[in-house]
Amino acid sequence: MSQGIVGQFHALKADSDADLLAMQCGDFYEFFDTDAECVADELDLTTSTKSSGGESYPMAGVPVGELTPYLTALVERGYTVAVADQFEDDNGDFYREITRRVTPGTLLETADSDAQYLAAVVAPNEQTDDESTGPYGLAFADITTGQFLVTEVEDADSAVAECYRFDPVELLPGPAVRTDDEFLSAVTDRSDAEVTLHTTDAFAPGRATYTVDEQFGDETADSIGLDSELAVRAAGAILAYVAETGVGVRQSMTRLQPYTADDHLTLDATTQRNLELVETMQGDSAGSLLATVDHTATSPGRRLLREWLTRPRRDRATLDRRLDSVAAMAAAALRRQRLQETLDGAADLERLASRVASGSAGANELLSIRETLGLLPDIAAELTDGELADSPLPSVLDDIDREAAADLRETLADAIVDDPPQTVTQGELFKRGYHDDLDELIDQHEAAKEWIDGLADRLKQRHGLTHVSVGRNKTDGYYIQVGQSEADAVPDSFSHVKTLKNSKRFVIDELAEREREILRLEEQRGELEYELFEELRESVAAQSALLQDVGRAIAELDVYCSLATHAASNGWCRPTLADPGELAIDAGRHPVVEQTTEFVPNDLQLDRDRGFLLVTGPNMSGKSTYMRQAALITLLAQVGSFVPADAATVGVVDGIYTRVGALDELAQGRSTFMVEMQELSNILHSATDESLVILDEVGRGTATYDGISIAWAATEYIHNRIGCHCLFATHYHELTALASHLDRVGNVHVAVANEDRGDGEEITFLRTVEEGATDRSYGIHVADLAGVPEPVVGRARDVLEKLRSKKAVEAKGSGSSEPTQAVFDLSAGEFRTADGDAREIEPADNGANAADTTTDSDPELESVLTALQTTDIDEMSPVELMAKVQQWQEQLSKTELSEH
Repeated sequence: MSQGIVGQFHALKADSDADLLAMQCGDFYEFFDTDAECVADELDLTTSTKSSGGESYPMAGVPVGELTPYLTALVERGYTVAVADQFEDDNGDFYREITRRVTPGTLLETADSDAQYLAAVVAPNEQTDDESTGPYGLAFADITTGQFLVTEVEDADSAVAECYRFDPVELLPGPAVRTDDEFLSAVTDRSDAEVTLHTTDAFAPGRATYTVDEQFGDETADSIGLDSELAVRAAGAILAYVAETGVGVRQSMTRLQPYTADDHLTLDATTQRNLELVETMQGDSAGSLLATVDHTATSPGRRLLREWLTRPRRDRATLDRRLDSVAAMAAAALRRQRLQETLDGAADLERLASRVASGSAGANELLSIRETLGLLPDIAAELTDGELADSPLPSVLDDIDREAAADLRETLADAIVDDPPQTVTQGELFKRGYHDDLDELIDQHEAAKEWIDGLADRLKQRHGLTHVSVGRNKTDGYYIQVGQSEADAVPDSFSHVKTLKNSKRFVIDELAEREREILRLEEQRGELEYELFEELRESVAAQSALLQDVGRAIAELDVYCSLATHAASNGWCRPTLADPGELAIDAGRHPVVEQTTEFVPNDLQLDRDRGFLLVTGPNMSGKSTYMRQAALITLLAQVGSFVPADAATVGVVDGIYTRVGALDELAQGRSTFMVEMQELSNILHSATDESLVILDEVGRGTATYDGISIAWAATEYIHNRIGCHCLFATHYHELTALASHLDRVGNVHVAVANEDRGDGEEITFLRTVEEGATDRSYGIHVADLAGVPEPVVGRARDVLEKLRSKKAVEAKGSGSSEPTQAVFDLSAGEFRTADGDAREIEPADNGANAADTTTDSDPELESVLTALQTTDIDEMSPVELMAKVQQWQEQLSKTELSEH
């Protein structure tokens, strides 16, 4: 038999297409061979040995009723686990077959409150050599809640951004995508998605269309305006994959929801990361925007809040409704508190709907549904009986069939006992009055138990015994226990079954008969109750759409309560929404930073006349915070939230784009500067005149003049060609001259107070943003604050002073007895020794000697030398001097010197 079991295990495993197989063997799910070793290592289980055909195999097992937590742990570690259940045929023989295959995207039993999206991505089968191929069809399904979203995006970058936004746990790439290593790397680098190569046939247009129509109705795609074949193919592949894994939740997938980029604010993956919407740059949830504003009482509320933060809206009607709702909640503190207390008792109906549909929900889950549906009258009363009645909040319940919800609750209340057993096969699940045949069985069962309950007293009276009791256990069944002192006095009709230290156990024919009757009744009752429970569960599953409606309404109310609570507690204001082109913030603050420090608020004014600000100031002074808070205030306003400011008018934008200091991505062969340029390229290609762009340094990863040139050109391009709002923080003070030449560009700086106390300059960062440009970066002061050794800081101050005064600097080398004089050649952008081969610009009265080195036939060279002699460098800005140098270089290229 052991050979058969192990052989069957290997055969099933080979057919499972899974990493691990859990095979039911009686009351346990067993893992054999290398699977047992893997599971034991991952879950700290003890292995035993199973002999088979002269060989020994490791074996590890878990009880049937305890599989779920082990299964969840394995899948969350990235394993795909197949489950083979045991069945009995008509001849009484046992056989096993795989009933489901559990993957990260099809795991129902998760303790994580976040959405668990299964994603599919489809690209055109005919790819081109263009830099940005497309379009791409996308589908995202959360089987734990039944949510099903589809869209089509124009290119690979947009598809990556959507994957980053939804953060799927498993990704099914279509035939043309699975060969695109760059795309798959971009997705997996920025998410924990497990890539699964699903059958190609599932993505075929005809099959996918049939699958979608079968699931949602023949006319569904047309009725909801879904005209993207690629999106339909992605949706069909997910449905086929869910059916193949056997998770059994398709009944809970009741709505196919298309969305387009026009519905939502564009947030590429880089921007979502840079703004730390759901996690910090270090990957922690604490310190993110979500963690800061999350005061939700329910898991679905937290999921919806995350969705809103990562998918801000653009349509004013939706945003106005949300803002009205938050405002009403914020003003009704006591009613909001009562509502939150009510919501705190709500179960996760969206996930319970999926568990019911899959057939995995037990009696306690049905009780949770009953209790949550019972909250609806109290919730409705809070929304309609007081100051919230005139707000949009009561309409949140409009999609709910309240009568059907009440009927379902009443059905569950009449059916399930208040304290049901953990398993649904042992009976005692249903109340009296639910089913006539069950009531009759219960009556017979209770009558038999009453006979047994009174047996001890009858025996005492009949036989004059004093120490008699009747008990039951799994080993002996029902028995009569008599004290040792009276054991010899029992009648001959008592059959001895066991001797204990202080007593003996007996059985009598009447008790044995009653036991057989009770066992028969319990078996019949268990079978009938399980049959009735399955029918009840199926009837509840048929109401999956209703449960999801109630669950979504509870989640939405929870989010409004959360946003209102945070706004009221932190002095946030309601933003005024405006057309694109205006952003006016009075005393704005960073929503996260203000929680941990005494924050200095700042104003911001952008409009059509002045929409591009160059932000200068020292490191650590608050430039990045100032720009990020502008982006986050804009984002929060388009979530429908209040914002951290005294007042704010926010023009609705179509996208927010950020470029912030990057790290080397050496594993992908990309340096810091390459990452920086790719991010800049994406912004310059994607932003429109209705976007908000945040640039925190551009060009710092390369040589000074290259960097300045790139930053200069990017500023001109954004100003002249794109025309969007832009905040650009830079240490290239040369760029501030652009405010004099470009109409919409202005300068602001973060103020610094400096005081010379005789022993060195004392610097104070005021963190207030003022008009105009700064003249210094105070980098050496920041180095001092960071703990750089004093000899380095002191030497840096000395070098900086000499550079500012254009004096030679001694290059102190350890191998030379005398220091070497070095000067900074501005035209070359590098240091050279003072007595080296660098050209030195002599005073004006030596011009004749310089002219002697030329010939009379070089007018261009003479013109350059004359200009050099007459140029007063101290009176020119660096940018003007750069322009002059470029002009001189062009002139020199025409001279005979250019040939040498």
